[in-house]
Amino acid sequence: MRHALVQALRNRGIDISTALDAGTLKKADDWQLAYAAAQGMTIYSFNVGDFCRLHAEWLAAGRSQAGIIPARQKQFPIGEQMRRLVKLVNTLSEEEMRDRLEFLGSWG
Repeated sequence: MRHALVQALRNRGIDISTALDAGTLKKADDWQLAYAAAQGMTIYSFNVGDFCRLHAEWLAAGRSQAGIIPARQKQFPIGEQMRRLVKLVNTLSEEEMRDRLEFLGSWG
């Protein structure tokens, strides 16, 4: 995730941690999801295919996670990503995000 986006979200009071911050940058997607679930964190990722698959697998297995927000890389400029993420965060509670897949493209 671009530093400018991370800083813009933090400036708006959104609690955000990146894979770099957590020291999990090189970990596999299933490991990232398990880590985020254990921390109660929603994942925002450009890896749409893998995280859609993982979401379905977790639901089928009865495993719970804190939500997944997939977006296609380069679909939106940083400012638009920030606006859409802020809108999503200000609209859905943590409980409403639980076990949910919310495409960033739906938050225009």
